[in-house]
Amino acid sequence: MFVWRKRASAVWLAANETALGKVAGQRLAIIFRPGRKSAIAEIARSNRRDLQYIRSRFGGTIEKLPRNWLAIFSQAQTTQPIKIGKRLVIVSSSTSTSKNKTALLVIPAGSAFGSGEHVTTAMSLRLLEQMTRSWGAHAPRVRSPEKNWALLDLGTGTGILALAAKKLGAARVIAIHHDPIAIATAKANARRNKIDNVDFRVADLRRWKFPRKVDIIAANLFSELLIEILPKLKRAHCLILSGILREQVAQLDRALKRNGIAIVERRRRGKWIALACHPEAQPPAAP
Repeated sequence: MFVWRKRASAVWLAANETALGKVAGQRLAIIFRPGRKSAIAEIARSNRRDLQYIRSRFGGTIEKLPRNWLAIFSQAQTTQPIKIGKRLVIVSSSTSTSKNKTALLVIPAGSAFGSGEHVTTAMSLRLLEQMTRSWGAHAPRVRSPEKNWALLDLGTGTGILALAAKKLGAARVIAIHHDPIAIATAKANARRNKIDNVDFRVADLRRWKFPRKVDIIAANLFSELLIEILPKLKRAHCLILSGILREQVAQLDRALKRNGIAIVERRRRGKWIALACHPEAQPPAAP
């Protein structure tokens, strides 16, 4: 296992992140640390040769990880807890404690697939918590005869959105990523949180056969891929779309309109956008 890594300023990210994302796809992780102006860009690959072109073009270093790299990351540096509404807190260590019965989700810091610190993940988590706040595990359903809600997590990475959904009451969760290493990381995080009923799958979203109906699809992906698979996303009652740069919003808005998908809420942090959507002319009524 090898990781390309570069400490990057906001100026460098603004100039290079889109190009880097096109080269690395969903393997790119941008890790932000509270109180620091710079970020760390990481790409994990099983073959060093795959990373040499990235280093020659963007600089940075390539590190060979030990076989127990996941365990080392799990015990690495800790970060401040990330509070998601009133029901969930993301922490980096299992030694953390929760007050007022708030559920804890342990995602180790330093993971090459992200730990919830990137604003796209944080916005997606908050939209998910808000969207399901009055549903609960057995709450009356919105536009669905089922008593329990289901989530499809596309580009799952560490599995953070999938595992958060289980903590927030989802009965069924399917999590997809094209990289087997990401899925291995997500499964390890599921074991760490004693969550054993998430369906993790390695698949190419362009070719994977989507379920006929699902309550929520969360897709934290590059906008080009989001636009390509939008027709498949219409089978969900609700959508959470993230990974969208401000300069890509107009193109995505046009694609949403073509597919009959209405924007219910738009969130912005810095240059990143996250959307809550409903694949009909009108958003669903409150539960």
